[in-house]
Amino acid sequence: MYQTKAVIDKNCDLWYFISVGSIPAEINLRIIFVLENIMPNLEELKYKLPVAPLEIVALDCAKALAADIDKRVAEMRKKDGGKFGAEPAMHGYVRDSYLGKVRCPRFGTGESKGIFDETVRGKDLFIITDVTNHSITYRMNNFVNHMSPDDHYQDLKRVIAAAAGRAKRVNVIMPFLYEGRQHKRSSRESLDCAYMLEELISMGVDNFITFDAHDPRVANAIPLSDFDNYTPPSPFIKALLHTERDLMIDKDHLVVISPDEGALDRSIYFANVLGVNVGMFYKRRDYTRVVGGKNPIVAHEFLGDNIDGKDVVIMDDMISSGESIIDTARQLKDMNAKRVYLCCTFGLFTNGLKSFDNAYERCLFEKVVTTNLTYLPPELKERPYFAEADMSGFVANIIHMMNHDASMSNIMDTADQLHRAIEDYNNRTFLELDEHA
Repeated sequence: MYQTKAVIDKNCDLWYFISVGSIPAEINLRIIFVLENIMPNLEELKYKLPVAPLEIVALDCAKALAADIDKRVAEMRKKDGGKFGAEPAMHGYVRDSYLGKVRCPRFGTGESKGIFDETVRGKDLFIITDVTNHSITYRMNNFVNHMSPDDHYQDLKRVIAAAAGRAKRVNVIMPFLYEGRQHKRSSRESLDCAYMLEELISMGVDNFITFDAHDPRVANAIPLSDFDNYTPPSPFIKALLHTERDLMIDKDHLVVISPDEGALDRSIYFANVLGVNVGMFYKRRDYTRVVGGKNPIVAHEFLGDNIDGKDVVIMDDMISSGESIIDTARQLKDMNAKRVYLCCTFGLFTNGLKSFDNAYERCLFEKVVTTNLTYLPPELKERPYFAEADMSGFVANIIHMMNHDASMSNIMDTADQLHRAIEDYNNRTFLELDEHA
C-alpha cells in the first residue's frame, strides 16, 4: 500500500504528491497528476504469430510522426520479444528500427515516381501519410510549390504501386481522411472520399486506418473491406490532466460541449468516459448566400444545462480556420463559463494563429489541445496555450496488434482504467505514468 506526502516545489509554488514507503527514494519526481497505466490487452499476442515481417513506410509528409511510432514499436518488441528466442518464424521480430527506405523523387516538370530502395517482398507494410502537411515543397519548371492534399495522395498511390504486389500485406494509415469532408453528394458534386477508398482497395490495400473521420459512414463505400476509424479519448484526457492541475472531473464542475451537430457523437462518447454532462451548439446558416464555398453561419444556438461557473471542454474533430470554435468559446464565456478548453483531433489552423492569439489574450480559452497525427506549425508549439496529445504510442499499439492479426478491441477496452485514473486524479492520488500508454 502506497502512502503519499505533500511537497511544495519552490520554483513554481505548486503542490504535488509523491509516493513514499515501498517506492524507491530515487523515483523521478515530476509535477504531474498521473494516470493509472492504460495499456492494451496483450494476452492474445501470446497465441498469434506475426502475419509477416513488419515494415513501417513513412512518406515525407509523415516522417516525424512515423519516427515516434517506430521508436515506440521498437521499445515494445524489445521488451516483449525476447521470450521468442531464436525461433525461425520470429526472425527479425526485434529490431532497432522498422522504417523502410522509400522516396518519391520528381522530374523538372513536377511529375514523380515512387521508389523502394530495399526489398518489400513478403513484408507487412504499414504506409503512413499526412495529406494535410503543407510544409513539404517541390520544384516544377523552376517554381517552388507547396504540396497539397492531392499531391500527397498521388504519392501514396505511387508508393503502393512501387510495392507492385510483392508485399504480403499493404496497410494504409491516413490519420486525416483525404477528402473526408466531401463524404456525401449534394446535387451535382463529386464523391471524392468514397472514390478514394474504392481506388485504394482496387490497388491492393488490405486495411485502411484513419482517425476521427468527419463522417465514418463513408466506410459504406467499401463494405467488404477493412476500414478502421479510431476516436480514442485517453490522449486528450492525459494532455488535459498533465497541463491543468486543479480540474474537478464530475457533473458539478465540468461539461463537454459539441460545437455543432456533426461533433455530437464524439462529444457524447467523451462525456460518458469522463462521467459528465454534454451540451451542444447548432449552427444557423444563411442558405441564401455562399461565401468561400459554403453558406455563412448566422449564429450559434446552445442546447444544454446551465454552465454558470463550470469548466467547459469543447470537443471537435478539427480546427480549420478556427472561426467557429472561437465564436463558440466566446459565447460560453458570455454564459459565465469558468474556463474553456478547446480539444480537437486535427489542428489545421488554415488561417494562421493570429485569431487564437487574440482570443487567448481576451481570456476566451485556456488551452488548445490537439494531437500530433497531422503537421503542426512550429510556431504553435511555442504558444503558451498549446498542449499536445501524443498519439504515437496509440498508433504503435495498432501496428503491433495488427501485425499479429489480433483483435483491435484489445487496445480500445480501456474505459474502466480511464475511470479509475480519473478517480485517482479527483482524489489527487499520483502514480508514475507509463510512457507507453
